[in-house]
Amino acid sequence: MGKTLHIKNAAQVVTMAGHTEKPARQKAMQELNIIEHGSVLIQDGRILAVGTLEELTQEYGNVLAEAEVLDATGKTVTPGLIDPHTHLVHAGTRENEYAMRLKGKSYMEIMNAGGGIHATTRATREADFDQLYEESKQRLDTFFQYGVTTVEAKSGYGLSLEHELKQLEVAAKLNKDHAMDIVSTFMGAHAVPVDERDNPEPFVSRVIEEMIPEVARRKLADFNDVFCERGVFTPDQSRRILEAGKEYGLTPKIHADEIEPYGGAELAAEVGAISADHLLKASDEGIRKMAANDVMGVLLPGTAFFLMAEYANARKMIDGGVPVALSTDANPGSSPTLSLQFIMNLGCLKMGMTPEEVLTATTINAAHAIGRADTIGSLEVGKQADIAIFDVPNYLMLSYNYGMNHVDGVVKGGELVVGLHRGRNSK
Repeated sequence: MGKTLHIKNAAQVVTMAGHTEKPARQKAMQELNIIEHGSVLIQDGRILAVGTLEELTQEYGNVLAEAEVLDATGKTVTPGLIDPHTHLVHAGTRENEYAMRLKGKSYMEIMNAGGGIHATTRATREADFDQLYEESKQRLDTFFQYGVTTVEAKSGYGLSLEHELKQLEVAAKLNKDHAMDIVSTFMGAHAVPVDERDNPEPFVSRVIEEMIPEVARRKLADFNDVFCERGVFTPDQSRRILEAGKEYGLTPKIHADEIEPYGGAELAAEVGAISADHLLKASDEGIRKMAANDVMGVLLPGTAFFLMAEYANARKMIDGGVPVALSTDANPGSSPTLSLQFIMNLGCLKMGMTPEEVLTATTINAAHAIGRADTIGSLEVGKQADIAIFDVPNYLMLSYNYGMNHVDGVVKGGELVVGLHRGRNSK
């Protein structure tokens, strides 16, 4: 018998069970499947059983007697939170642009003047592997502190084969070295280099003919993303880039309809993207097509908050049948936060989501948005034991107390990686 761990007698165990095969949508996003006074039994990094202490004692009494105990009395236990859209690996900060925006400059004005993504690209190109690794590792440590146990990480601050590969290789080494699981996305099409803006087609060709094949050959990414936006990549260019990725086994994702309606949601449906992200300006037709084609909507309210922009219409998407996930969009320009709990607050307070919907959107639906729902996102027998323990008596407190970190402990793959008192007494 391998290592066993018993998370004991929580006020609530929010299992999120029942949505592994397909993401939760519409009314199903309200279904949390809560066990009051619940316990979770873990063995060899996997969930062995979930139930009340009485139920587990009856069936696994001998195992419990030898288990290491985490006493969760009075606390709320959920699946580890999942962040399905981050720009984890980068160098530099952009607080100067933040000040410029507060004085009236727009995000796109700053970007078109050589700032924005281009500023971070310069800093990331100048940083060596070790610098990127250490800075990104610190971000992962902070994500853990806020209850996140899996993150998606995009490239896109290299805009050349050499530097895109550098970002992806940093993410791959961190995935190997760090307890956090990292799911990588290639995003060479994050912006057109400044000196090629007047003639972007050669860069589009390099993404398609040079970058995508090499990323796929080295097995450095699962997904291929593109920033489909006026002044960045057109719908036609985006389509070609995403279709090229599919030929090399990279599943499409798309930054869609963030600044203005531009057909991004419709394109996501057309190319069979696993998700369309942002969607602040998505059209009704785009939302309808996403729902009809099972495209996840990954919403990023931190970006709207930080850019002081209109929020995505989560209510319309959920009611219209789009399965919705939430993410920090952690990046230095438009959402410099690592707190997915704050994003949950914004989902409720600024996008009309219910507390149940935001918890679904940061666990099982977020797992679906990165193709990992078979192993994470819910507390079910056989799944990886990724678990967040919050020092609150019920899940409603997670979205009620805003701007606070409620994490009391985090278990990753059956190992305690953050906080909480350990004990041996399983009675």
